[in-house]
Amino acid sequence: MNALLTDLYELTMAAGYFAAGKHQEVGTFELTVRRLPRNRDFVVVAGLHRVIDYLLNLKFEPEEIAYLRGLPNFRNAPEEFWAYLADFRFTGTMFAVPEGTVVYEGQPILNIRAPLCEGQIPETYLLSALTFETLIASKAARVANAAQGRDVVEFGTRRAHTPEAGVLGARAAYIGGCVGTSNTLAGFRYGIPVMGTAAHSWVMSFETELEAFRSLQQLLGDRTVHLLDTYDAIQGAHNAASLGKPLWGVRLDSGDFLSLSHQVRAILDAAGLQSAKIMASGDLDEYKIQTLVAAGAPIDAFGVGTELAVSGDAPSMGAIYKLVEIENSEKTRYTAKHSPEKQTLAGAKQLFRFPEFDLLSLQDECAIGSEALLKPYIVNGQLVTELPSAGQIRELASQNLSPWPQPGRRMELSKSLEELNESIFRY
Repeated sequence: MNALLTDLYELTMAAGYFAAGKHQEVGTFELTVRRLPRNRDFVVVAGLHRVIDYLLNLKFEPEEIAYLRGLPNFRNAPEEFWAYLADFRFTGTMFAVPEGTVVYEGQPILNIRAPLCEGQIPETYLLSALTFETLIASKAARVANAAQGRDVVEFGTRRAHTPEAGVLGARAAYIGGCVGTSNTLAGFRYGIPVMGTAAHSWVMSFETELEAFRSLQQLLGDRTVHLLDTYDAIQGAHNAASLGKPLWGVRLDSGDFLSLSHQVRAILDAAGLQSAKIMASGDLDEYKIQTLVAAGAPIDAFGVGTELAVSGDAPSMGAIYKLVEIENSEKTRYTAKHSPEKQTLAGAKQLFRFPEFDLLSLQDECAIGSEALLKPYIVNGQLVTELPSAGQIRELASQNLSPWPQPGRRMELSKSLEELNESIFRY
């Protein structure tokens, strides 16, 4: 795993810890949702699989160390630091909230207990990995909820910020509630159902639309989905209907979906194709889908691309990664940030979920009648938990999202956590 995929200050701090003789001190770092994204009452956790892969494979290659040695920031780094980096591995422990879990503002997603350098260097990667996939999974959950039982397919790779973001976004969207993706690599890598038939270029490559539809049907049989609006959607519906079965259905990619879907449904039904489905795609999001569903549009499935692939209305999330305690051979010191609007809570924590509220406590506390959400994944640098498939995570998310989580869920602090933080407030 490329250890340079981080911010420079993570590495300068590591050099500083080493030079100060602090690199063997053990710190506990927590990644927490400081502020929810816009228009969100909660988020669905995703991206932990990349965090685990990163930590288990983190190391510095010789050419990476040579590059760092040439930077002026490391001019005064001890020579022994470079030997330390050459043997660098993550040997710490990580507890995390499982992917597919719903969390709220102010709640931790993971904590890491490790020697200071090992806990510090991963900060940038962990924040990026968890934030991105969590945003997409949360957006997908909203879109699927708006569809009210109708299928939603993720179509977003061509609009994602990178091709790899499209693959990871497809996985996160599936976790959040999409039934499949157009991304073939995501299907291969994560076992996600893949869906897609033909684009407008297929239709335009033939002399007539009817010829294009006929050829597609010969290839795909009952998986055929005819794209209707290359020229005229209503005529396209008549052409599709004239060919009859086998046919999965048709897709509308532009226009007034409410009006067109009613007209297309009538054309298909008149041709005896009552079982043929109608899919709509093109600049859709949860708000537009909700409006179409409420208006009674006879649309059976939705393809959602851009707005899902980039979490269009909420493209960022205020997650933070902070040191909450540090220990050496003599004592444990609890740490917190007290600056206005950016306060943190000291002490390694556990998050307990009761039916009606959540309890944030110190890590070694118990809470009878609740579920401890932060679970062990890595202990002393070794994976200790079998990782679930994307489908299993999707099922957990479905359980967390049914019934739909209510806004403003109450979170309490344990008495011990409150007392600890009251005791350490000082400048």
